[in-house]
Amino acid sequence: MTNLKKKLSQKKIYYCSFACHTTWRRCHGMSTGRTSNPMRVEENVMEEFEFDEILDDWFIDSLKAYKDLHVYQLEFPTRVIEWTSAKTVCVASCDAFNKNHILELGLPPKLFAQQQGVCAERDFRVLHGGFCPGPVSVLKHFPGTRLIVTNDGRTSDLLVWNLGGDDSDVIAEEASVAGSKESQGGVKVAARTAAQAEVVHGRRVADVKLTHLDTGQSVYTLASLNEELVSSFHFASDAVFLIACGNGDVHTVDTRVSTPPRCDPAPPFPSCRGVWRTDVRESQLVRVSTCGRTAISDPRSPAVVVRRARLAPGKVPGDPEDVTVSWAPGLDDVVAVSGFNGNVQIYDTSSWTSDPRDVDPLFEHGGHTVCSPQGGAVVARHLWHPQKSRTLVSAASDASLHVWDWIQREIYRDDCQKKTFPQSLMIWGCISGKGTG
Repeated sequence: MTNLKKKLSQKKIYYCSFACHTTWRRCHGMSTGRTSNPMRVEENVMEEFEFDEILDDWFIDSLKAYKDLHVYQLEFPTRVIEWTSAKTVCVASCDAFNKNHILELGLPPKLFAQQQGVCAERDFRVLHGGFCPGPVSVLKHFPGTRLIVTNDGRTSDLLVWNLGGDDSDVIAEEASVAGSKESQGGVKVAARTAAQAEVVHGRRVADVKLTHLDTGQSVYTLASLNEELVSSFHFASDAVFLIACGNGDVHTVDTRVSTPPRCDPAPPFPSCRGVWRTDVRESQLVRVSTCGRTAISDPRSPAVVVRRARLAPGKVPGDPEDVTVSWAPGLDDVVAVSGFNGNVQIYDTSSWTSDPRDVDPLFEHGGHTVCSPQGGAVVARHLWHPQKSRTLVSAASDASLHVWDWIQREIYRDDCQKKTFPQSLMIWGCISGKGTG
């Protein structure tokens, strides 16, 4: 390990101390002490030696693959991540049997330092926190406000929270919205970026409502009897939103009229019977199925597929809810896909055609897999940074939370030929607080 530290130091990489490494092992249930069983001692030594070798190889590869990489361990797994500002995210736990945390975390100031090496603060900080009576399976922030809305995944009721401000570090429940009595199970939610705080929510297409948060009154109810499960909502304008269904259908809703929504069918992949996940950005709509099939359309006519591909995501996911697809807000034709395993895959869709073919990722973040001793971590959610075009935050089932800024393959291939590497930042850290615990 001494030679590795020296190499990392030469590349201006911040490497964790042995004490931090030992703490990290304990968080993951790995042995750090002695045992009276000689056979067990030998097994532990071999296991840790092999694990160290894998970590060392990954660290060396990371020198060329990342501009920034921060690896942290939360106290609890989370299935939700939401930006509340360019430098803060909101996460929440999803324990079905205990009280759950909602935390607003400040990203490491080191990530935003203009010059490498001039900022000593490298950890997340707990800025605001609170407790939720049930698990949190959906969490959405209302842009321009300090409000978030959550759902527990078991009922259709919504809770509205105030994230607090400079005068308070407590995240407090502010209101609730009663769901449909006929609808059993959790709902999907999207916040409307309008002058008034409104939210569209529902479990099935027939249950969908647009509700005003201040009054709790429904301002629009969908005129549909369709019982398909909702996968996600996407606002195209103040008056129009899309309902993406788990079967791949897309319903276009215009709240200015009372007619039923237009339904466009799922992409034509006859051999695919998986669940579909959707994301929309301006003139592009992408749908990814749990069997790896992907289709891109114009959101104004989702039935017309202009580009298709077969991804290489790995195994079929154990829980379709883990699968996430998202457009990069600052890069043309780039999407990220996760939830099939412990990796986040990034694809450049610009070369895809209408004929489906196998495609490889442009970049693959395997940090959650490598840093999980059991190797069974599954990425539950990822999110692109709204302003830093190549920065993402990702959370996995082992409670790991990574923030990373990736380097495009062609860039670091040129750097390798020149024998120079971009400055990188790799930190194992923890969450520090300012009194919220």
